[in-house]
Formats: sequence, C-alpha cells, structure tokens
Amino acid sequence: ELPIVMPPVVAGLALLSAFGRRGLLGAPLAELNITITFTWWAVVLAQVFVSAPFYIRAAQTRFSSLPRELEEAASIDGADGWRVLWYVTLPLSGRALIIGLVLSWARALGEFGATILFAGNLQGRTQTMPLLVYGALERDLNATFISALILLTLAGTALGVTRWLTRLDDRDGDPLADR
Repeated sequence: ELPIVMPPVVAGLALLSAFGRRGLLGAPLAELNITITFTWWAVVLAQVFVSAPFYIRAAQTRFSSLPRELEEAASIDGADGWRVLWYVTLPLSGRALIIGLVLSWARALGEFGATILFAGNLQGRTQTMPLLVYGALERDLNATFISALILLTLAGTALGVTRWLTRLDDRDGDPLADR
C-alpha cells in the first residue's frame, strides 16, 4: 500500500534506483544488455507500481469477505485449490476484481511523476497522455486542452463503469447474503 501514499516522484526515484544501470536489479540486467530505464517497459513498471495497490486492495477486500465455508465445502466435495479458486472464489469476486482493475487502470492513466523520472518524456517512445499535456502546455494551448479533455473523458468513463458495477451489486444484492 505504500505506493498509494508515496509521492509519485519518490516512486520514480525508487524505480530508478532499483532498475538504473547501477541499481540493484539494473546492474545485473545491464550485464545482459537489458535496459529498462527510459523505455516503454519503464512506463509500464512505473504505472504498475503506482496503480497495483488499488487492484490489490479491491481483491483483498472481496476475498476476505467471502465465507470460508464455501471454499471448504468445495474442497470437501473434491475440488483442489485451483478449482476452488476458479469455480468458487473468482466467480463470487468478479465484479470487485473488475472494479479494482478499472480503478487501477484509471490511476495508471493519470500517472506523471514516477513516469517522467523513470521513463522520461520521449515522444513516440515513453510519452504518456499526462506527459503530453505537460509538454504541449508550452507549445500549443489548444492541444493541451484537447489532450486534457481526452484524459478527463477516460477518467470519467472509468468512474462511470465503477459506479455502474457498484449499482449492479446493490441491485442484485450480495450473492452471499442468503447463506
């Protein structure tokens, strides 16, 4: 959960320290001619680092609310761990996992600080929408507002999807409430 409260620039610095050419993981990777920093992989790592806790929290909350009796009953009926997960746990957690995924994606979509520090702002290589907005601010005010509007539209859509899924849960009721 630390990435939720960590300033994004500090997250970028942590990633740079770990994956930079002299970093704990970066040095061995450099010996293999693998570079992570200032590549699209760095963009992905930065976004996953700052957004994964949103998904993990949604999954943990749902998984901890599931009655263990359901999983135990499936095990007694002969289901192994994977079958319990696949046929009991995941179906009962589907909406919560989708909500977590959408929230995580929305957080990644707006990521700026960790990305600019760890991946840079290389047009056509590592430039994300927030970095485009930042860069366009000095050059083209119209492009800045258009890009910002696109980001707001995507964020609003993500919020709408999470609210819609939450209303479905409220309308359908908790499938576990009748137990």
